[in-house]
Amino acid sequence: MGALFAGVALLNTATVGLSTAATLIVAAGNGPGWSGLPSVANVLGTAGGALGAGLLLARHGRRRVLAAGYGVAVLGALVALAGALTTSLVPLLLGMLLVGIGNGGAQLSRYLAADLYPEERRGRALSTVVWGGTIGALVGPALMAPAAHVVSGFGWPSLSGPVAVAVLATAGAALAAAFLPRHVPPPREAPVAAPVRATGVGRPLLAMVAAQLAMVAVMTMTPLQLEGHGHGLDVVGWVLSAHLVGMFALAPLSGRIADRWGPRVTINAGLGVLALASATALAAPTAHTSGLPVALFLLGYGWNLVFVGASAQLSRDLAPETRSRVQGTVDAVVWSASALAGLGSGQLFAGGGFALVTVVGGVLALLPLALLVPRDGR
Repeated sequence: MGALFAGVALLNTATVGLSTAATLIVAAGNGPGWSGLPSVANVLGTAGGALGAGLLLARHGRRRVLAAGYGVAVLGALVALAGALTTSLVPLLLGMLLVGIGNGGAQLSRYLAADLYPEERRGRALSTVVWGGTIGALVGPALMAPAAHVVSGFGWPSLSGPVAVAVLATAGAALAAAFLPRHVPPPREAPVAAPVRATGVGRPLLAMVAAQLAMVAVMTMTPLQLEGHGHGLDVVGWVLSAHLVGMFALAPLSGRIADRWGPRVTINAGLGVLALASATALAAPTAHTSGLPVALFLLGYGWNLVFVGASAQLSRDLAPETRSRVQGTVDAVVWSASALAGLGSGQLFAGGGFALVTVVGGVLALLPLALLVPRDGR
């Protein structure tokens, strides 16, 4: 649990700073319409990493698979640093893609934690690993401005500072994976022709896709909204900290809700909170000390409720012989879908500003509620 927790915390620290810096670098060099490209590259990498890890875990064990993924993330952070130093788009995006591959393995750590506990405690177990992202939520944004100041003393571009922090954080995650115990692979899983249609998958998959789309769309454009109103990295870091604390800090509470009242209640509550977050951001788009941090916190916690609730359902309902493959495939679908939000949010922002982004985010959150009404009484 400690090694799983540390890997998630460090990968999240790396991703937060790197994603924010890359978004601002691309916006400065290529215009706000292309500012979503780093997020797209990262989530596509995460999708591929989740799918690959899900397929390999049963055969090679958690230590080898996670260590390999984190090693790819270290390489990606180094490539992204080269892109940040030269303000080159291609290495920056390639680096984001490779870091995303490592993050895909880190995302599956929550299921590995759930497998260590009986069914009635799986919600709390997986939420404990999700809670590890709190460290990244606090440390990642807090280090952006100091890191920018330090590298400026070396004559480097200021935005390369958060990218340099990502190099160190990914290296720490790779080291943490080395402390995972040796794992004897279980028997080979039965082939899964269409894992996303497996029993119990449709409802959590739809909810996770909707939550990811709504969250990514609003969160990705928030730094540009703040920068456009004259705020620096310190304000960006503060607002993103509020968002990321919402995403991870209350995960144990979400786990207890899922264990006590069930995944469906947890999922529906999360979708409602996401809609409230979008409405708050629409009402207070420039209130950087009040309304906007509150909106971003709610955006994070709504996503957390859906993420933990849906993950708990997947950890309980899937057959053991196909579990890791289906979980990896679900994560791959979710992250692939959210790539559309990363790219589309930049176009929405360029066409209609932050208000249009928040309206679309709220619609995405509300739409699945009607579709998630149970027809089987459960």
